[in-house]
Parts: sequence; C-alpha cells; structure tokens
Amino acid sequence: MQDPRRVEGINVQDFLNEHHFSPYQWLIFGLCFLIVLLDGFDTAAIGFIAPSLVQDWGVTRPALAPVLSAALFGLAAGAMAAGPLSDRVGRKQVLALSVLLFGAACAWSSFASGVTELAILRFVTGLGLGAAMPNAVTLMSEFCPDRKRALLTNAMFCGFPLGAALGGFLAAWMIPLWGWRSVLLLGGLAPLLAGLLIILLLPESVRFLVARGANQERIRAILRRISPAADAAQAFVTREATPAGDGAGVRMILSRPYVVGTLMLWLTYFMGLVIFYSLVNWMPLLLRDAGLSGQNATLVSALFPLGGVGAVLAGWLMDRYNANAVIAACFALTAATIFAIGQSAHDLGLLMAVVLAAGLAMNTAQASLPALAAAFYPTRGRATGVAWMMGIGRLGGIAGSFLVAELARLRFGIEGIFAVVALAGVAATLALLVKLAAERAGRTRG
Repeated sequence: MQDPRRVEGINVQDFLNEHHFSPYQWLIFGLCFLIVLLDGFDTAAIGFIAPSLVQDWGVTRPALAPVLSAALFGLAAGAMAAGPLSDRVGRKQVLALSVLLFGAACAWSSFASGVTELAILRFVTGLGLGAAMPNAVTLMSEFCPDRKRALLTNAMFCGFPLGAALGGFLAAWMIPLWGWRSVLLLGGLAPLLAGLLIILLLPESVRFLVARGANQERIRAILRRISPAADAAQAFVTREATPAGDGAGVRMILSRPYVVGTLMLWLTYFMGLVIFYSLVNWMPLLLRDAGLSGQNATLVSALFPLGGVGAVLAGWLMDRYNANAVIAACFALTAATIFAIGQSAHDLGLLMAVVLAAGLAMNTAQASLPALAAAFYPTRGRATGVAWMMGIGRLGGIAGSFLVAELARLRFGIEGIFAVVALAGVAATLALLVKLAAERAGRTRG
C-alpha cells in the first residue's frame, strides 16, 4: 500500500522533527555561528579602540559619539531593509551579500584618516551587520527541530557576545603591538573569507523554499543531506497555523494577532541594546576614569560580553518552560547587577565578578530574544519579524551611546550612570510580562 504522505506531501517541519540533527545541520549551525561571532567582533571593536582614537586624534569624548553610534544607524537601516527582502528573495542571498559588505567596509575603515571618514565607513559597516544577524538567526531556526529550536538558536547567538569579548581580548593584545587599525583590518578580512564560505557551503532555507513553491527536487536535494528518507517523499509542504487575512511581511507582524507581541519585542530589544551599547562602548572609558589602568579597564570590560554563554542554558529552559518568563527573569537580574557595577568600581576583584555576572544575565536575555521572535512568527513573516525587532531595537543602541555621553556631560558619577542604565533592564522585564499576558489572553479568547 502506498504511503499516504508520499501522495499528500511531507510537512518539511515534521521531517526535521522526525530525524536526528545531522552533520549537515551542524555545518549550517557552524557557519551561522561564525557569522554572528564576526558580527559581535565588528560591532564591539569600535568601543575597544575608542581610547586609542581619543589619544591618537586628539578628539574629545563627546566628539567621539558619532563614530560610536554611526554603525548603529546602519544596523537599524540594514536590518529593516533586509528582513522584508529576505522574505521575498531568500535568506542565503541576503546573508552572503551583507557579510561581504560589512567585511569590505570594516577593512576599509582601518585606513580612515579622521572622525568623519571613520563615521561614514562605520555606517556602511553597520548596514551589512544589520542585515546579516537576523538572516543568520532566521535561517538557523528554520533548519531546527521544534524540540531544540531555542537551544540551538541561542547557542548560535552566543557567537555575538563571544565575538565582542574576543574583540576586547585581541584589542588589548594587538593595539600595543600594531595600533588600533590592526583590529579593524582583522575585523574586515575575516568576514570576507566567511562570505565566500557562505556562497559555497550554505543552503537556502528549506522552509522558505517550500513556502515560495520552489522546485521540489531542489528541496529534496537539501533534505537528502539531512536524511536519505527525503527520497521517499513525492512532495514537501509547509503547514502553519497562521490567522487568515494577516498578509505577509510588515503587514503581518503588525496585524491584530501579532501587534502587541511585536511592539513588546521591539521595546525589549531596544532596552537591551541601551544597556549593551552603553556598557560596551563606554565602560572602558568609565572604568579608566574611575582609576583603572587602560589595559585593566579593557580587560574588565571584555568580561561583560563574555557572559553571553549563559544563553545556552536559557535556550534549554525556553524549550521546556514559558520563554517569555525565562527571559523576563534574566532581565530583572540584569537590572540588579548593572546597578551593582557602579557601586563596586573601586574594588577590582569585586568589579570583575559583578561585571561578569551582569554580562551573564544581560547577554543571556538579549541573545534569547531572536529565538523568541523566530518562534513567535510564521515563515512568511519570520525574517521580517526578527529583522524589524533587531532594527527597531538598534535605535536603543544609538540611544545608549548618546545616553552615557549626555550623563557624563551633566557630570553624573559612575554610580549614577550605571543606576540610570539599570532602569532599562526594568523596562525590558515589564515588556515581556505584557507580551506573556497578551498571549495568554489571546488563547483564552480563542
């Protein structure tokens, strides 16, 4: 008797759920992890070279704010443009082009001769960075079985804080030997190589191909590398419980079933990046002003993004419990530990422990948000939903960069600056609780 699934078609997500996570999927994971790691390195590099820019170019710290924030404007624009584009033309094409763009621009910025030129090149770098991250998250999530999606997506996203931490450790070693330009040059050449690997090795998302009605043999060829059982299927389909009449792309994520969750995701990601960029861009300078040596200030600051490895544990918890509640708890802990940094700035041992704890809580929470968004939206709006959350959220990075500059201008002390930044963690916690309440109310009405 003929297998009825061969006639009707196999749901591609069921296929992924029914088979072990294959070496081919691990290859996809590795490439996406590399992209996110390089994204973190290039995003944070400017903060680690900031003290050298102040010294070499003789600029004031407030005058450096445009350089620190230029990439963030590009990140926002790149993410918001790339999400809808990816939902139309595919994840792989947009991802490859964006990685090549930020690699070329970062390498070129190592030859910048002044603040204005560097700010322009950082904006272009940001365009590529902003487009790369959400597409890597979306593509990875669409190759994951349901039972491990949050765990694997969070593990991949750990590449971002690890890349940022790597930037700090390498900057502390490279700048005394070869100067700050070497950090940007490395941050450009590595993505150019990664872009070539993407073109040669990375497949298009099978869920995207099925949703777009692509050639069945193209889909089968990809799934065959996951399991030979793909040969038994006559066709592949996707079945997602999407409310009728909600459109696609931006229209879908702002439709009635999704709008509250969308707005709360935007607010949460915004507040998380207020914290992240306030500290990554300014902590080395703030700690130096508090009396630490330049090298110690850089090394202590590098502990903050290193804490993102906790996202693996958060992903495991998200696959088993309510993901909104898990991340909200992490943001609540973030608020408490960020406040504590300002109170311990004059005790090096305690400061290192508190910065690492703050980084563990904050980066775990922030690294978990893309997985939360990817699970919240269906395929035809997933890239847009993830990208717009990250794009709107990047405005928080811009706000964070200028926030600390303004607080310093108003002569806030280090305790006051960290207390103000900690309030963003409280706001993120409340936003996720609102999203959770809205989802429960929606299920009750349904």
